[in-house]
Amino acid sequence: MNPVQLSIFANRLSGICDEMGAVLRLSALSPNIKDRLDFSCAIFDAQGRLCAQAAHIPVHLGSMAYAMADLVSGRDWQPGDLLVVNDPYLGGTHLPDVTVVGPVFQASTLIGFAVTRAHHANIGAHSPGSMPVSTHLEEEGIVIAPSWLKRGGQWQVPLCRHLAGLDESGGLPVENRRFADFVAQASACEAGARRLAELAEQQPDLVAAFDALNAYGEKRARARIAALPDGCYRFRDYMDDDGQGQQDIVIAVTLTIAGEQASLDFSGTADQVAGNINCPLSVAAAAAYYCFRCLMDDDVPACDGLFRPISLFAPHGSLLNARRPSAVAAGNVETSSRVVDVVLGALAQAAPQAIPAASQGTMNNVAMGAAGEDGWDYYETMAGGTGAHAGGPGLSAVHSHMTNTLNTPIESLESHYPLRVHRYQLRRGSGGEGQFAGGDGLVRELEFLGDAQVTLLTERRLHAPWGLAGGQDGAEGENRHNGELLSPKTSFSARAGDRLVVASPGGGGYCDTECKCK
Repeated sequence: MNPVQLSIFANRLSGICDEMGAVLRLSALSPNIKDRLDFSCAIFDAQGRLCAQAAHIPVHLGSMAYAMADLVSGRDWQPGDLLVVNDPYLGGTHLPDVTVVGPVFQASTLIGFAVTRAHHANIGAHSPGSMPVSTHLEEEGIVIAPSWLKRGGQWQVPLCRHLAGLDESGGLPVENRRFADFVAQASACEAGARRLAELAEQQPDLVAAFDALNAYGEKRARARIAALPDGCYRFRDYMDDDGQGQQDIVIAVTLTIAGEQASLDFSGTADQVAGNINCPLSVAAAAAYYCFRCLMDDDVPACDGLFRPISLFAPHGSLLNARRPSAVAAGNVETSSRVVDVVLGALAQAAPQAIPAASQGTMNNVAMGAAGEDGWDYYETMAGGTGAHAGGPGLSAVHSHMTNTLNTPIESLESHYPLRVHRYQLRRGSGGEGQFAGGDGLVRELEFLGDAQVTLLTERRLHAPWGLAGGQDGAEGENRHNGELLSPKTSFSARAGDRLVVASPGGGGYCDTECKCK
């Protein structure tokens, strides 16, 4: 393919992913998907190699790229099939993130897959919002091993009822709100499959086009890595706690740049812990891939070839390569954020002008709800400050790095749930000082209009986001219930009239007063 053909092909694939995302957003019922956009869509080839993705959630897409080949191989795929999975040790990330995979056929030949991954606020955990302070995988909700959601175009009704939280006898739960988001994901996959099949009719050799795209992505990735100075670069940072009494949990990396290759060795990282900040290796890989993707130009296609020059290792049984049945609910959101900080900290030694100071380093997870006939489940992540850099200050009150979601609009929040928003404002002065200041975090104050159970899974409450090149650290975050300071990871009962305040961290500053970075 010549460069023009390749560019058109890459953009057509990305357009399919964008359309899948639009179908999913407009079909879903939960605010977490339709308002916060906590979902991702991608196209893979028949071997499970990433070929295109929309600009959705980095932790979703990188982990899918790492695990999809094993997930799709060795299966008797048929037209109309849909596979569903959320098991973190079999291709998932954490249980709320549910993946639906649809095969694409040209005549009778399997040519690829359309894939969606979306965060479900109710996946059957013991606490509302399905993000508990847990110690065991089974406490975090329904564990879905790779299973047929549809087989030959037919819904597998017993599984569908199980996913809806119902007994397995009876018909398809078409009126069940919890099942509606699964249907939305199925619709998005089927829309993507139709579009890819149409593209295959117009593209003389789709397999060769996929190969050309990935070869080009690999070429661009190798060129960017080769531009970094060879050497070994080490960095370490700490998780605040695991929610079970262990604090100051180390994540360490040795980054080796050798010509066109980059390797990351996470030896020296803490062993897996009792709490739920453990993660499967696919999540650590997603964070590492994301950091290198950020080094590359915007026109580089997001595909499997991009990651071929990058290898990584984490000891089995460590925080970043946990053994089943370790709890992982916060690993996907909080530990992945710290892996980004650690990898960027190492890259800053190799490319100091290209890397920013630490951003807020947490997703500030808030999960809440109530049981019973009028029960409800709500989950959101909160924005914060990003790190300053050689080109200017950080951004204030944005989602950064491994999350790419939106906030829940106040109108949607108050119309769906018994909550009232009293404050939603910038946390002035929380960004680290420097020649360029880090971005500010924000403050969100909620009043409960009814009794609720609340879970907070947050980080950077004890260890501040670091500054770079002499810049100051950003401010740590704070969580308060009725004015009382809470630990970073906690669960509590709230009564009507109670107030919850979450103040997110600011980003680190860049350059001290003597810095000559300009």
